Amino acid sequence: MKAAVLREAGKPLTIEEVRVSKPGPREVLIRTAAVGVCRSDLHFIDGAFPHPLPTVPGHEAAGIVEAVGSDVAQIRPGDHVITFFTVFCGSCEMCVTGRPSLCIDPSTRRAKGEEPRLSLADGTPLAPFLNLSAFAETMLVHENACVAISKEMPLDRAALLGCAVITGAGAIFNDSRVRPGESVAVIGAGGIGLSAINAAKIAGAGMILAVDPVPEKRQLALKMGATHVVDPGEDGILKTVLKMTDGGVHYAIEAVGRPNTAELAWNILRRGGTATILGMIAPGNNVSIPGPTFLTGKKLQGSLLGSTRFPIDMPRLVQMYLDGKLDLDTMVAERIRLEDINDAMEKLRKGDTVRSVIEFA
Repeated sequence: MKAAVLREAGKPLTIEEVRVSKPGPREVLIRTAAVGVCRSDLHFIDGAFPHPLPTVPGHEAAGIVEAVGSDVAQIRPGDHVITFFTVFCGSCEMCVTGRPSLCIDPSTRRAKGEEPRLSLADGTPLAPFLNLSAFAETMLVHENACVAISKEMPLDRAALLGCAVITGAGAIFNDSRVRPGESVAVIGAGGIGLSAINAAKIAGAGMILAVDPVPEKRQLALKMGATHVVDPGEDGILKTVLKMTDGGVHYAIEAVGRPNTAELAWNILRRGGTATILGMIAPGNNVSIPGPTFLTGKKLQGSLLGSTRFPIDMPRLVQMYLDGKLDLDTMVAERIRLEDINDAMEKLRKGDTVRSVIEFA
């Protein structure tokens, strides 16, 4: 099969022939239909976050099941599925306490010494990328790294649910539990931020404030449900937001991954508010918060994939789209071929696009 291979951080991906193993126990072979090009991929490709190499990146995908290994209980050949990179075992402390996105049990991966799931044409093993390696014509994953969905769902839109949407929407529905009439500020109007904005609208938030320096993204934010937009480059951004929100927002969602935007999320909270950090802040960076502000009852929390309960939340999000409530169409900036992957990464570096989606024939 063809796949986009990362051999060296900071270098372009190369389209190569890659070998895929047969499904082992509890493994599922998926023909990839579509995969989103996410900024998280870029962090690893550019070397901001270290990763074993060579590897096939990609982690936001949907496809059709071609085969399953022994002991697979919930997935069948022919199923349409969405993948997710935080595969869960189902039996560890995190899983049984309802936090499957935090599972790191090694039983979901092939053991050392076993045949690798993916390898180069010369037999060199490929390191699994976030349990998926989705920039490829097929994916071989643990059964708990995917969930079956309605076949009415367009797979190019379904792919977005695998990272951007469950992260942004989960930050609203699961982490923040926004109630009707409450105020929400979303910092960063990329795929995750726009999903949080749309989810805040669905949740009935009163004021939904989008903070982004790119005018086109602020317009998209308004289309997705924002009631107000702000350019963070303006002088006095903090005072402006506090005045607009009568003392700060109930919830702030940070979807950029920088210390200054995480600090902004904290500072624009009202007393008792909660800031959720979704962005990937690179190793070596720290967030600074004035000590006395903890006495205001504010809360700062991290989140991975919006604390999503995958088998439950993903089909619900699919139904929200089919019912016309969840807007995924606006998020797709372009549909491309696998061979265009490096151009899509360059657009992400410039920060002027929302989501490129790779479609496979």
